[in-house]
Amino acid sequence: MRSPESWGRYPRVEQTTHPLVWRTDALPSLSGKMLPHGLGRSYGDSCLNAGGTLLLTSGLDRFIAFDPATGVVRCEAGVTLDMILRLAVPRGWFLPVTPGTKYVTVGGAIANDVHGKNHHRGGTFGRYVRRFELVRSDGSRRVCAPDEHADWYGATIGGLGLTGLVTWAEVQLKPIHNPFVLQETVPFENLDAFLKVARESEADHEFTMAWVDCLARGKKVGRGLLYRGNFAPPQFDRLPLAKSHLSHGIGLAVPMDMPSFCLNRLSVSAFNWLYYHRQNGKPQQRLTHYDPFFYPLDAIYGWNRIYGSRGFLQFQCVVPYATARDALKEILERSSRGGLPSFLSVLKTFGDVPSPGWMSFPRQGVTLAMDFANRGEKTYQLVEDLDRLTREAGGAVYPAKDARMSAESFAAYFPRRAEFAGYVDPAFSSSFWRRMNPVSLPFSLEAERGAGAPQPQSVLALR
Repeated sequence: MRSPESWGRYPRVEQTTHPLVWRTDALPSLSGKMLPHGLGRSYGDSCLNAGGTLLLTSGLDRFIAFDPATGVVRCEAGVTLDMILRLAVPRGWFLPVTPGTKYVTVGGAIANDVHGKNHHRGGTFGRYVRRFELVRSDGSRRVCAPDEHADWYGATIGGLGLTGLVTWAEVQLKPIHNPFVLQETVPFENLDAFLKVARESEADHEFTMAWVDCLARGKKVGRGLLYRGNFAPPQFDRLPLAKSHLSHGIGLAVPMDMPSFCLNRLSVSAFNWLYYHRQNGKPQQRLTHYDPFFYPLDAIYGWNRIYGSRGFLQFQCVVPYATARDALKEILERSSRGGLPSFLSVLKTFGDVPSPGWMSFPRQGVTLAMDFANRGEKTYQLVEDLDRLTREAGGAVYPAKDARMSAESFAAYFPRRAEFAGYVDPAFSSSFWRRMNPVSLPFSLEAERGAGAPQPQSVLALR
């Protein structure tokens, strides 16, 4: 059996797997470290455990209870967001917060405290987790909630699966009238225009995000398209269901790893130009089903194969509003100058909505996510440079999307790191956690690095 990969397919590591079937079972006794693993939609190495064992949670996929009157769902940790939507949407409920894919387990959503297009109003997923059960390697089980084992609750939300195994969780859903979103697409000509229209949009729109042309230069740096929307009001229940309004499901598939030459500066530049100008410079409004609005990439099965067999690295940062303009401009220009175009780049705003998770990534400011095809050392150096720029701007990098940040940066981004470390289960670990704590690395450097993955100098200096 092939060793599980992250969604970015980098780094490649060897690890064993142990499937979980019953939430009542005790954790296995293993000689090495273990780590819960859902669907592997984290992009870097936070869902990998080189030399250790992954506890596969996809078998914990049962609903325990659902109250259609209150929208409270209790389910096992391996239940996916897609499964919740299939249950809840026909009954008038939706996820309070959702990332850009519905193929994420509830356990993974808690471990990474995922965010979505509505952070300026709704905050992170963890705010809606009412309680969960945490099983530790010593056999103890505790129900964690804001008013019960509150410290374990805070350490586990956003805790990257390191505090133990979440077996079930109870989540509060949000009411909706129908599955439609009133969406508006607004072109903006540069980064300054984005900052203006994004902040203005927050007042009247629950959901906002923007596609950005990462190759635009000069006065056009940061140009793109802002997508904003709200769930449709009750009267849209009576509209006929046109084909374009329906869930798009999975309609396409990438059948193989694409050749590396397919994604180059010329092809990305041509795509970006066409994508931006299809709006003809004018805002557009339309009614759409929630599926293509929230999950456009889910329509392409295996879209990560577009980047080829070496995979890709995603970089996602958030920087405060005070430094956002200059920092994001430098990040975009640095990636453009490097000759490594980002095929997909997304801008969003984060509000001042605190998370209960100690290690949660979102904080007030502007977040930028960029995907880079893995071209080896050149790509690694670029991502490390962007990490440095983020740290200098007083921002942070998202662990769930990272494969290259330095241990020094991690400590700066997450000031409660030392406190959190005291709640890490001694039998649990991950490739990411050992990379962020290199002195205590229990496995060989060769196993941890994976195939063709040189270690950042800043980490080597700490060994």
